[in-house]
Amino acid sequence: MAAATTLLAGSPWLRLRLRPDAHAGHFARHIHLGRALSARSRVRASAADEPAGPVRVRFAPSPTGNLHVGGARTALFNYLFARSKGGRFVLRVEDTDLERSTRQSEEAVIADLQWLGLQWDEGPDVGGEFGPYRQSERNSLYKQYAEKLLDSGAVYRCFCSNEELEQMKEVAKQRQLPPVYMGKWATASDVEVEQELEKGTPYTYRFRVPKEGSLKINDLIRGEVSWNLDTLGDFVIMRSNGQPVYNFCVTVDDATMQISHVIRAEEHLPNTLRQALIYKALGFPMPSFAHVSLILAPDKSKLSKRHGATSVGQYKEMGYLPQAMVNYLALLGWGDGTENEFFTIDDLVEKFTINRVNKSGAVFDATKLKWMNGQHLRSIPQDELIKAFEDQWKNTGILQESDSGFAKEAAELLKDGIDLITEADAALTNLLSYPLHATLSSDEAKPVVQDKISVVASGLISAYDSGELNQALTEGRDGWQKWVKGFGKSLKRKGKGLFMPLRVLLTGKLHGPEMGGSMALIHKAGICGAVTPQSNFVTLDERFRILKEVDWESLAKEQESPAESAVPAAS
Repeated sequence: MAAATTLLAGSPWLRLRLRPDAHAGHFARHIHLGRALSARSRVRASAADEPAGPVRVRFAPSPTGNLHVGGARTALFNYLFARSKGGRFVLRVEDTDLERSTRQSEEAVIADLQWLGLQWDEGPDVGGEFGPYRQSERNSLYKQYAEKLLDSGAVYRCFCSNEELEQMKEVAKQRQLPPVYMGKWATASDVEVEQELEKGTPYTYRFRVPKEGSLKINDLIRGEVSWNLDTLGDFVIMRSNGQPVYNFCVTVDDATMQISHVIRAEEHLPNTLRQALIYKALGFPMPSFAHVSLILAPDKSKLSKRHGATSVGQYKEMGYLPQAMVNYLALLGWGDGTENEFFTIDDLVEKFTINRVNKSGAVFDATKLKWMNGQHLRSIPQDELIKAFEDQWKNTGILQESDSGFAKEAAELLKDGIDLITEADAALTNLLSYPLHATLSSDEAKPVVQDKISVVASGLISAYDSGELNQALTEGRDGWQKWVKGFGKSLKRKGKGLFMPLRVLLTGKLHGPEMGGSMALIHKAGICGAVTPQSNFVTLDERFRILKEVDWESLAKEQESPAESAVPAAS
């Protein structure tokens, strides 16, 4: 019994107690787990957040698909925790699902993590003293520890066939009992085991779970979590083909890699019970656990593909910035206690604490993410932002090489209305277009048209034909401001009564960027040769040709409402 007690020591926060009535006999070698187990947390989450040893955390994706935003957030929280504590961030690839795991998927996940800027200290591509960092390359280690558990009696060989196991489940279902393993091999004699080995009967390794008691942990996010052991049953750690089972691999990996904190999705919370039992049986110190809530869709269901883009790679292709994704993912379940929502990665490292991560699920709001991307886009240094816009326009064939400064002026004018770099195309082509007839015929334009817009049009055409407007635009925004002031005085108009009809007549639209900058840019586009035919550009000459052809009298009649036209003339 003294030896068994020694084996159970070593965890600063989990204590296992043996019942004094554990029986002897051929079970003596199994006594270290006893017939009953209880566990009690002895260190609260706040204390566990300050470990005695070095902080080592890991992100362990399965390379069976793309990196989901939920996985990316888990990786981010691990990264921030490690960096905020001066610790190590480990990347481990859990590729034991041989049928679904692919190296292509692994490379894609790694590329997405690198794009987010979450650089790891140890991993399959950078190495480290605790490698290899792919589970598929660690089989000899798993077998070594499985044999150790077999020798200690913590696990036993189970020779049950699939048919026998299915029959057990059916019996349990009929008796309204949990579908746990209740087979004979938990109590089989050495002679019975040897007979099956001699026959070459396939077997699994099953972990011997106490039939009574409970286990409790103090989760750093969720507080106290407990399980009754009688609902678990003896579970398999090695399959009959020699392949280790997930919970066994994870425990051996985390223990041998000296992981101090396991920060993962709440979906893994049920696995913690099995892993805690394996930790104790192997005599490994227990890490601190923190289970992060799910990311939810707007309808509060689990976020999935049916809700739209869910992978990091998709958002990258859509033109999102990595710094915006990192900022937004951090706020899904965490905050620094202030109203601030804009954080750089360095800000997050400085402010992140695990005790400010919420228990409840966080709703993924695509609109909020896009808004945040716009905030980060506009925080980029001016020269870099202009270059990004120019590259985007050239790549999509809207712009061609030019030393005119057109791209710079266009970027400065349009940036405040753009949240995604991919939106720059539509913003520029919209500015350069001239949908005058569609706008004039719209219901929204009625008040502007009915405010004697034809008078403004007549004066504007005269200013253009005389060269007065072109001369003003040659002088840029200042020239425009000076001209429009005089033009307004000549028509005895100002404010909205002046600028709304001018916007419609000159740009063909009711809304858009600041008029002075818009007109200066449209003028420049006509003389610098920077834009291509794909830009949808309508020159000033063409705009005024279209404008001169408008039949204002017919337009006014078309816009006259049925109620107005039905009113009889006064007698």
